[in-house]
Amino acid sequence: MQPIKLGRITVHKVHEMDSPTPLLMQLPGVTAADLARLKRWYDPGDGELTDDPETSRMTFGVHSFVIEVDGQTILIDTCCGNHKDRSLPEVHQLNTDYLGNLARAGFAPEDIDLVMCTHLHFDHVGWNTRLDGGKWVPTFPNARYLFGRRDYAYFVENPKGEALHYEAFRDSILPVMEAGQGILVDEDHVAHREIGDGVWLEPAFGHSPGCCTVHAQAGGEAAIFWGDVIHHPLQMIRFDLPFAFDADAPQAGRTRQRVMAKAAEEDLLCFPAHFRKTSAGRVKVDGDAYRYEWVPE
Repeated sequence: MQPIKLGRITVHKVHEMDSPTPLLMQLPGVTAADLARLKRWYDPGDGELTDDPETSRMTFGVHSFVIEVDGQTILIDTCCGNHKDRSLPEVHQLNTDYLGNLARAGFAPEDIDLVMCTHLHFDHVGWNTRLDGGKWVPTFPNARYLFGRRDYAYFVENPKGEALHYEAFRDSILPVMEAGQGILVDEDHVAHREIGDGVWLEPAFGHSPGCCTVHAQAGGEAAIFWGDVIHHPLQMIRFDLPFAFDADAPQAGRTRQRVMAKAAEEDLLCFPAHFRKTSAGRVKVDGDAYRYEWVPE
């Protein structure tokens, strides 16, 4: 994605990795008819989608977004991180060039003023910290880190069934709090200026107990950074299906539908956490569901 300018805001994408998984492992219940409908407007052309759910894959783009606004540099979601012990083999002990990609976007870790995490799952907090002399330290030494209260209160208790995310909580959240750079905020917190002219959170509960969307507008088009409300374009057709990591699947489905309706009605420029291609785009009504129109490169 090339940088996108929206009034006083400039948005950059920082790529970490692409992560393919079997489709039905993440979205059980997808049918051949769902795939045929999706392929009317989305097919990456690399074999990810076949005509059969059993042989199709779901490939996640894993990336951050950087917002420049009014002299502030804000990083949204920090991906998986390097050198971290994870019980999921695909993300165990990664060694990606994320910081190199951040530099190529024009930023050093010291340039980041604020880190915002849409929620506290492992693939949204990992680069909060880096390994330095055998110790986890904040990657962005000059930044304040905003963490939602609900997710923090949930994960600090090491909840049953959340071992993967608790691993990330221990090495990517607690060291930031111990360094005095973490701030717990409500899920409707205004991070910069005011609603409608700044950067703010809105609750989007379901995927995690405290999942949020980040909104930004400053003298131009309105933008939404929806985190994991929608992982893959297929969920725009089947927003009713539970996703593998949803904490409250029925609530997550309702949230998906509400966010898509809002994005379509208000013509928001959308920045999904896991869509491939240019990632950025717009939600459009498509009969009884939705479709996505990517911003061209």
